[in-house]
Amino acid sequence: TNSIKDTGYDVANSLRFDDGSSDNLTRTQDTADSRRKFTFSFWFKKTNVGTRQTIFNSENGGNYIFLDFYEDKLWVYSQTGATINFNVKTTKVYRDVSSWYHIVIAFDTTLATSSDRIKIYTNGTQETALDNTSYPSQNHDCEIGTTSHAFRLGTYAGSYQFLDGYLSEVVFIDNSQLDPTSFGEFNSDSPTIWQPIDVSGLTFGTNGFYLDFENASSLGA
Repeated sequence: TNSIKDTGYDVANSLRFDDGSSDNLTRTQDTADSRRKFTFSFWFKKTNVGTRQTIFNSENGGNYIFLDFYEDKLWVYSQTGATINFNVKTTKVYRDVSSWYHIVIAFDTTLATSSDRIKIYTNGTQETALDNTSYPSQNHDCEIGTTSHAFRLGTYAGSYQFLDGYLSEVVFIDNSQLDPTSFGEFNSDSPTIWQPIDVSGLTFGTNGFYLDFENASSLGA
């Protein structure tokens, strides 16, 4: 009939990042933990295309890891001094400013198969069409999970490549490589539609976090 069935999980809040205002969030970890396994999940909506924008960055001088929009593609890159640790970029471009995307970046450098060590998912589906691809060596310690590296959202090094758009349901899982079903699901009535689920019950690990942006006076809560 004319009824509408809504069985999904409703997300109440997002956070607007304005590149013109240099908006960003920064955290320095109190305790070092896993540098080989972690998962970063977030929903985003772009408000600008064609510019380089950083989603997250962990760095200390010339030692860094970042997730960028570069030429509107998702780019995961890391370097220690003059050594490139890994370089993975999608061929897919992200230019739809009217829609929300869900991204999962899942790391486990202990795995034997190199392509399993970094996995990128968009709206529940793994990105297998990649260019500029080199994966980390087995058991590589990433430039993350240390007390010397600042973890930033929305900027590289706190000074440039600012994000222009919205982030929501930002999750960092420490010491586990998870797949998208930990954060979302396909709609049972419209199976091509990917939708969020409640993530509050996940195990986040020592340095993991969940940003729901409910408290406007404490956005990093």
